[in-house]
Amino acid sequence: MSAKPVLYYSPRSPPSRAVLLTAAAVGVELDLRPMNLKEGDHLTPEFLKLNPQHTIPVLDDNGTIVSDSHVINAYLADKYSSDDTLYPKDQAKRREVDTRLYFDAGHLFPRVRLMVEPVIYFGADEIEQQKIVYMQLAYDGLEKCLSQAPYLCGEHLTIADLCAVASVSSAVIFAPIVEEKFPKLSAWLKRLSLLPYYQKNNQDGADLLGSFVKERIEANKKAKEAKK
Repeated sequence: MSAKPVLYYSPRSPPSRAVLLTAAAVGVELDLRPMNLKEGDHLTPEFLKLNPQHTIPVLDDNGTIVSDSHVINAYLADKYSSDDTLYPKDQAKRREVDTRLYFDAGHLFPRVRLMVEPVIYFGADEIEQQKIVYMQLAYDGLEKCLSQAPYLCGEHLTIADLCAVASVSSAVIFAPIVEEKFPKLSAWLKRLSLLPYYQKNNQDGADLLGSFVKERIEANKKAKEAKK
């Protein structure tokens, strides 16, 4: 009997939470291995053998190593889902899902990082307003995708939704969605929050990230004051 797939992850990490959501959606139980990036867990020789890019999450499915949350989610959906709704096999539909995945990889998650990483790693004591506005600009792309359907790629939930919501649910802590401006996006976020596996696999971690960043802002302010 095969062992559970091992996931190296952090609950505060949006990409990690996207994988947790997808695993829950396809019914795969994971062996979770928390990683502390501040302590350099991702830089050990053992981990670098798994992923020389030293990023999380990384999946080890009985010797099959997969890195990058979008690729992991595609792998999980292809291997373990009972149908192809989450990641369609039809090439045209799959390209649409891939397009949304790249939007998350290229726009949503990088803008979340732009807000929080200076606080976490470089002592910033605030999130600059221009970074908040830049994040909110990305919401418009999602709003347009949702103009004709309840999910990012149509009538059915896909891994594109699960990846995007992990980023958006983190972003809104610092860059709120104005419901009057983005009604479709607001409704989408509420819709996904009702998934039975959402709270445990995503919102709890997003709340941890929000609390951690806010605590670091206060700590960084005190450290800056102490230097005066």
